[in-house]
Amino acid sequence: MTGTAEDTTRSAPPGLPPTTSRGPRALAMAVYAVLLVLWSELLGIPNDTVQVFVWLWLGTIAWNVQAPWRHHLLFLRDWSLPVIGLVVYFYSRGLTDELGLPVHVQMPITVDEWLGGGVTPTERLQDAWCGDPCLRESPPRWYDVVLTTVYASHFLTGLTIAAVLWVRNRTQWVRWMRRFLAINFGALVVYVVYPMAPPWMASEQGYLGEVTRITGRGWADLGLGRFDLVLQGVGNPVAAMPSLHAGITFLVALYGVGHLRTRWRWLLLLYPLLMSVALVYYAEHYVVDVVAGGLLAGLVLAGSTWWERRHERPTPA
Repeated sequence: MTGTAEDTTRSAPPGLPPTTSRGPRALAMAVYAVLLVLWSELLGIPNDTVQVFVWLWLGTIAWNVQAPWRHHLLFLRDWSLPVIGLVVYFYSRGLTDELGLPVHVQMPITVDEWLGGGVTPTERLQDAWCGDPCLRESPPRWYDVVLTTVYASHFLTGLTIAAVLWVRNRTQWVRWMRRFLAINFGALVVYVVYPMAPPWMASEQGYLGEVTRITGRGWADLGLGRFDLVLQGVGNPVAAMPSLHAGITFLVALYGVGHLRTRWRWLLLLYPLLMSVALVYYAEHYVVDVVAGGLLAGLVLAGSTWWERRHERPTPA
C-alpha cells in the first residue's frame, strides 16, 4: 500500500466535499478558536456581515485544513453575491429613515396596550425585572446576561447556519440562503413603506410611559462587547416593523423543526421565545413587531418551499 486511510483524506471523489483527518482538523480548529477569542477579547465579538463572513471562511478553512486551496476559494465564489446582497440591505436599511415619510407611533402602542390589558408588555416587564429606577447602567440580573446573549446571537446565527450547510450540503446551503436573503429584503420593503418608532423612541417623545432602552445590559460586567469592522454607524432607529431579530429566530426554529429528525428539535422553539422576551423587555420592539416578524418568517418559508417545488429539479435518490 502507498499510504494509510488518513493519507487519503486530503481529497475526495469528484462531487463530494473534501475531508480532513482528525489530528490536523483538531489542531487547526484549536488555533482558529484561540484567534477568535483573542479578537473578541481585544476588539469585540464579530458583529457586522463582512466581518462574520471572513471569520466563517477561516472556520471552513480550519475545518477542512487539508483540502486544496481551490476548494477554499469556492467559498468566496459561492458567498460573494449573498454577502454583497446583505451589505446592500444594511446600507439601504440605513437610508430608509431619510426618505421623508411620516414615522408611525400610535398604532403599535394601541395594539400592545390592548394585549397588555391597558399597559404595554414592555412597561410591565421593565417594572417587574429592570429595577427602580430602570437604567442601562443598573446592576444586571442573571437573566440580563442570558437575554443580551440571545439578542446578540441575531448577528451570527443565520450566517453560521449557512456556513455549516455549505460544508455539509451545498443544495441545502442554497435553500437556506434563499430564505435568509428573502426575509431580510422582505423586511426592508416594509421599513421603506412603514417607518415606525420603537418603544424607547416613543417614550422619549412622550407617546409612551417611562421605558428605557437597556439593550446589552449584562455584558459590560463580563467584559464582552460587539465590534463592527465594516458597517459601523449603519442603522435605522425606525426600522422596527417587523422585528427582523424576531423574524430570523422564527425562521431558524421553524426551518430546523422541519428539517431535523431528532425529537429534541422542538427545543429550537425556545429561541424565538427568548428573543421575543428580550426585544420587548429591552424596549427594542413591541409585541406586534415580534408577531409581524414571525408572520414574515412563515411567509418566507412557505414562499420558498413553493418556488422550489415548481422550479428545482428533483434531487436524485
